[in-house]
Amino acid sequence: MKFTKDHEWVEVTGDTALVGITAYAANALGDVVFVEVPAPGTALKKGDSFAVVESVKAASDVYAPVSGDVIDANNDLTSSPDTVNASPEGAGWIAKVKLTNPSELDELMDRDAYEAYLSTL
Repeated sequence: MKFTKDHEWVEVTGDTALVGITAYAANALGDVVFVEVPAPGTALKKGDSFAVVESVKAASDVYAPVSGDVIDANNDLTSSPDTVNASPEGAGWIAKVKLTNPSELDELMDRDAYEAYLSTL
């Protein structure tokens, strides 16, 4: 699993990646009440907003950690947005993306580097 400084995660298998927000982000947001997921076929460019997570506190954009094409979205989050709180780095994934530039993964942090980054916040 790789991480961004904006608190997104990406888990890669072959040329596809699951993407979501980290446990840190889910905790900071509080109770998630709505998730807007991207439509399959959406082209993502690294750094662009592709989803919205709303909580009782705020609405936050989710930024693409890698470039690619959305091949699946977690539509279960529409009826159960609290899954993002219960399992942010598991069942609370937001989109499955077919990578178009796998080398972008090299720019992301591994878990140890991400944990070290969190300690500076």
